[in-house]
Order: sequence, then C-alpha cells, then structure tokens
Amino acid sequence: MVLPGEIVEPVRVGVRRGLGLAVRRRGDGGVPLLLVHGFPCTSRIWAHNLVPLAEAGFDVVAPDLRGYGDSDVAPDGFYDLNAFNADLTGLFDALGWDSAVVAGHDLGAMVAVDLANRHPDRVRRLVILDDSMPDLGEAFAAAGIPPTRAKPAVYDYQRLQGHHADALVAELATPEQRRRYIGEFYGHRLWCPPDAFDDADLAFLTEPYGDADRLRAAFADYEVVMGTRPLSAPELLDRPVRQPVLVLIGEDQVTLGDHADQRCAIAFPDAVGPFWIKGAGHFLPWERPTIVNRAIRTFCADLL
Repeated sequence: MVLPGEIVEPVRVGVRRGLGLAVRRRGDGGVPLLLVHGFPCTSRIWAHNLVPLAEAGFDVVAPDLRGYGDSDVAPDGFYDLNAFNADLTGLFDALGWDSAVVAGHDLGAMVAVDLANRHPDRVRRLVILDDSMPDLGEAFAAAGIPPTRAKPAVYDYQRLQGHHADALVAELATPEQRRRYIGEFYGHRLWCPPDAFDDADLAFLTEPYGDADRLRAAFADYEVVMGTRPLSAPELLDRPVRQPVLVLIGEDQVTLGDHADQRCAIAFPDAVGPFWIKGAGHFLPWERPTIVNRAIRTFCADLL
C-alpha cells in the first residue's frame, strides 16, 4: 500500500485536566465522524480514510487513545473502556459535538461498543471493522450458538503482555527492537496476508512504538483483559447495541471468532452485515481503505 499523498498531522486537544489527546482532523463543519484505533495501531491506521471521508461530507476526527501515539499517558493509570470513553466524551465537548457516527477497529471497536452503551445519546451509528461485539454468552447459548473455541498457542502474546508487561518492555531495550516487535503483528500470517504491508508502511505505522512508555501503555489493555489491572468502572459489554451498526470483517485471517454472523445478529439487532471482505485481513482501514470509505459513506448517506 502506498502512503497517502497527504498525511494529516495531529494537533493536541485537552479533554480533561492533565490529559490531552493527539487528534487528526479533516472536514470541520461536516457530519461528525469519530475513528477509533486499536492495538497495535495508532491514529495513523486511518491515514487513507481521513481525507476521502472529509471530502464525502464528514467532519472526521481520529484521536490517539490515551497512552498511544502522541497522546498523553494516563495520569490516573487507567486504560479500560470507561477511561478511554471519558476522554472521548471530553473530546466531543471540546469539538462542540453533541453526537457522532463512531467507527472502531480492534480495541477501538470495543471502545465504540462501550461508548454506544454508556452514552447512547452521543452515538448516532456504529461502524465495526472486525468481529468485535458485546459478550452475550447466555443469549448466544440460548440461540444455540456454540462457545467460541479456545485460541491457539500462538496467542501467547496476550498472556505475555497481560501478565509480564514490564519484563517484556525491559527485554525490548531499543527503539528498533520495540518497533520490530510491533511490526510482527502486521506481518504475521494470522492477522493479515503476508504482503499486506511493505517496509514504508511499517516504518510509518510502528514509529510511535519506538518509545518505551508508549509500548508499555499499549500493553495495559491486555492487563485489563487478563484481570491484572484494575478498572475505573465496569465495562458495558453485557448488552446488545441498539444503534444502527455496519459490520465489515476481513476474511483472510484466522483471528476471527466462530459463528460471527449469528453472534452479530444478537449483539447488533439493527446491524447491516456482517460483510466479509475477501483478500483482506485484520487491518481493513489500511488494507481496503476504498471499500471502507465507500461503505461508511453509503451507510450514512442520509446524514450527508
């Protein structure tokens, strides 16, 4: 993938006392659209989406979550969904937004789901760019959907980042080692096709992770998942999302859970999709930006 001709540079926006987010923005005055990244990404993953979506009529904002990219690390030490969304609602207020369409990828998709449930009046529609969804085990079981199979041993990185984050950061002692570690997620055959990212892509996408503090902050989400880091508030992933939702999933990855289409129908009662994107893996905003941009534009055509 060739880097876009225009890289939208971030600006700092204060969202609460003692914490500012780095924000990339295009299309001021359009329909508010928030793009939320996940791991191992930053707002840079949306580089191919910001300008085209602004040209379509959106006010497009892609922040770095707390601790990621160029944003401040968490002054309170929290990196759970409630903490991320307290920052994002503060960002809404700073931008003068009452509500927005919210698109999320990976961790960002779970942030978006929590935001839709925690602050439903602030989320007009959702766009989910993987198979992330609320965890509705009882409802899934009642519908005859078998539990998702156990993840293979290759997912040991989750245990390592969730239980041994400090030791791992200490082991990755140089910026080059840290960036190489993050780059392996993009190049790993489980996440996406092996040729999805070239050297220039990886140099751009992994640059923020050369900083040890940024890498350590990114591991905090895995500590939350593994139960080794406290929550600022319970995460609201135990209920269906009531807003309209568009779901796009890259087909060429084995990180998907089982029965995503059936689970999606219960978790997102007003869903469009899921639509399976062939030849794409986990990183749809970068791997298939034209499809993502057209899908969001079409999904929100009546708002534009």
